[in-house]
Amino acid sequence: MDRSTSIPLLAFASLLVACTADDQRTERGPDITYVMDPHSHARPSEAVITHLELDIRADLEAHRIEGSATYDIRSNGADRIIFDTDGLEIAAVERPDGTPLRHALGDSTFMGRPLTVQLPTGTDRITIRYRTGPDARALQWLSKEQTLGKRHPFLFTQGQAILTRSWIPVQDSPGIRFTYTATVQAPAGTIALMSATNPQEKRADGRYTFRMDQPIPAYLMALAIGDLAFAPLGDRSGVYAEPELLEKAAWEFADTEPMLVAAEELYGPYRWERYDVLVLPPSFPFGGMENPRLTFATPTIIAGDRSLTALIAHEMAHSWSGNLVTNATWNDFWLNEGFTVYFENRICEAIYGPDYARMHHLLGHQDLHRTVEKLNAEGLAADTRLRLDLSGRDPDDGVTDIAYEKGYAFLRLLEEKAGREKFDAFLRGYFEEHAFQSMTTDRFLELLRSELIIPLGIDIDIAEWVDGEGVPADEVVPVSDRFEKVDAERDAWLKGRSAGELATSAWTTQEWLHFLRGLPRDLGAPRMAELDKAFELTGTGNSEILAAWLELGIANDYAPSAARLAEFLTSVGRRKFLVPLYTRLVATEKGRIKAREIYRVARPGYHSVSVRTLDELLAWKEGGTPVDF
Repeated sequence: MDRSTSIPLLAFASLLVACTADDQRTERGPDITYVMDPHSHARPSEAVITHLELDIRADLEAHRIEGSATYDIRSNGADRIIFDTDGLEIAAVERPDGTPLRHALGDSTFMGRPLTVQLPTGTDRITIRYRTGPDARALQWLSKEQTLGKRHPFLFTQGQAILTRSWIPVQDSPGIRFTYTATVQAPAGTIALMSATNPQEKRADGRYTFRMDQPIPAYLMALAIGDLAFAPLGDRSGVYAEPELLEKAAWEFADTEPMLVAAEELYGPYRWERYDVLVLPPSFPFGGMENPRLTFATPTIIAGDRSLTALIAHEMAHSWSGNLVTNATWNDFWLNEGFTVYFENRICEAIYGPDYARMHHLLGHQDLHRTVEKLNAEGLAADTRLRLDLSGRDPDDGVTDIAYEKGYAFLRLLEEKAGREKFDAFLRGYFEEHAFQSMTTDRFLELLRSELIIPLGIDIDIAEWVDGEGVPADEVVPVSDRFEKVDAERDAWLKGRSAGELATSAWTTQEWLHFLRGLPRDLGAPRMAELDKAFELTGTGNSEILAAWLELGIANDYAPSAARLAEFLTSVGRRKFLVPLYTRLVATEKGRIKAREIYRVARPGYHSVSVRTLDELLAWKEGGTPVDF
């Protein structure tokens, strides 16, 4: 509904506001300088939230959250405050004493609808009573049949980038931070977890309380409810998972505590008290999400050999780069992800050694250049810049290897130029001095020039790296002896050596990925069959290797992998795997037909983040009918 209060709104219409690209400017708000965010309706320079008290009930059968959000507000003398909403039904807005406040919802766009609330003089605390709509994009509702235990339904949220506004009315900008407490009523037999202090056992009454004393942006608000159990991994770390998966998950993530120690040795103390991991059902659209205190992780990283746990290092690194120092807007997304890939690689080097780190770097280098080639072919060369202009577009469009791998490559070059010791000192100071603050690209470049580039006399074309298209020629590309050996084995096989004679017994996931990526796309079904017979690639339990193999299977029309492909696409919701596989399928008419058949079955189990991308790729119309390609 557009309104749910009896107070007339016509006189209040002048308070409605919408963000435009012209609003990307810096303004002074109460006690802090804010950058106007093109993806939020909020005007923090006028009035900004500082603390949230959330009191909600989650109905996992009706697929609804309802309750209240009470905010402490700091005003700069403004007579209004503006929130972001998306599909929410606003039941009431009032003062703590129950006095109604005039409010109105603005027009709907891809950013949702602004909720503008009048603030009479002296109002510094308001309550919004609301319920979520049926299509809340942040919420993934799973029936009990979609879980491992099949005993209870499951709910999880995904807030990044601008989805938290679909389950909480909030100022949904990464540049606005607030603390929060929460009370969540969950169904009997389930446990509720949040990006906050968390219980480790179920409560009989299903009522859970949470506290987050460190200020966070709205996209890091997270909630999960389900049949979950906990296992400790160390003094400060642990893992939650469905009981059937808990033992495997705890074994897989055994290096979590050593990773945390290594991270602290690099860039300073961990500021969030605990680091726990929640293994979600397979429909989770990402590898991981760095929610403070509680990383959300995909079960596809549980390979049985700890070979895919670099993802844990990545999400842990976000505890510094992203959660502690946060991109001010989604145009500055590389400040979160480029730093995190760099930090992740340093953690992995400390735990697994330089050879591992070099292989990890080289795979990222391959991903980066493939992404640049793809974006150029699509006429999106501007999206190969680090500093993006996503005004008028969904910020998810910026979630590519440019932010991650080009950002990493820039920092890796800076390390090479400055020397590791000096670069580490710069980064440690950066995290310490700007903790719990937001950061823009311009501000970071000022710091970089004044604290590193000028004092050390470093010669580097910053403008080419940050605002130029593609990858500059001075990118640092390491040499991997282990990959060179993989190349030699691949070449020998392509020249006639039998697959069974290849020296692969000690290969890691990284070496297998490098081997598969280097094979000709037109390998042919007989040669595919030879590899499959020797190494059982169609039956592998390693999702990274399987996804790379299935791409080859599609390209070569390899029939034995077809059934596994359908099974994989209907059981896994991770966008990293889905998009390349569906893209490969739709390249041929036969594949298009197959893709539509699979997607029709799989789509209800995918998160909205994946659905948005795949609907566009498959030209899927509302109601389940594909249009002509």
